[in-house]
Amino acid sequence: MTLPFTPIQACLFDLDGTLVDSLRDIAESMNAVLHRHHVPTHPVEAYNTFVGDGMIALAERAWPTELRDSSINMLDLVEEMKQEYANRWQNHSTPYPGIESMLTACASRGMNLGVLSNKPDAFTKKMVTHFFPDIPFSIVRGAREGVPVKPDPTSAREIQQEWGLSPSSIAYIGDTDTDMKTGCSAGFTTIGVSWGFREPDELLAQGAQCVVDSPSELSQILSNRT
Repeated sequence: MTLPFTPIQACLFDLDGTLVDSLRDIAESMNAVLHRHHVPTHPVEAYNTFVGDGMIALAERAWPTELRDSSINMLDLVEEMKQEYANRWQNHSTPYPGIESMLTACASRGMNLGVLSNKPDAFTKKMVTHFFPDIPFSIVRGAREGVPVKPDPTSAREIQQEWGLSPSSIAYIGDTDTDMKTGCSAGFTTIGVSWGFREPDELLAQGAQCVVDSPSELSQILSNRT
């Protein structure tokens, strides 16, 4: 599938599953919380469908269905998850192959670069600084108190206004249905990536204008539209 020709002036990226392969660290952190509460843990692969909508949704999906009406407080689980993740987020996580070269190429063409994640804001900023110290991201945002998480487009629209660009000149790039819904709701050019946590058919069904199979393919598409 090819994109309609729209000059792209900025790229807004999801983080987990798009720029960084972080699933194992997320899974091991949540499983540590579950183990502490003496409930079943999950294989790493199960977290492909648990992640994407923020830590509250992650805790709700990982917690046993039959115990969701128990006295456990999901916000308490989220705080435990944050504590576990603080000690694990860089154990196994790493940028996907080719990501740094793609980002460098985009920056060299004068494109605005940003990150918008449903991961808590502090972790999002810490990971971007750690994994991409030489990439000139102008905006990095995670989940913030009082601001709805994706797929609500509030944060995406805030970034668009800060950049002062038309929505269609911004490419929103992600790996989940949540990302595609966010991009579509904000009026962005929406691109899915197949190397992350979900299948291409899901991304296309939720509004991806195209799905790319490698960072080099993404770089080529963007270079043709700058």
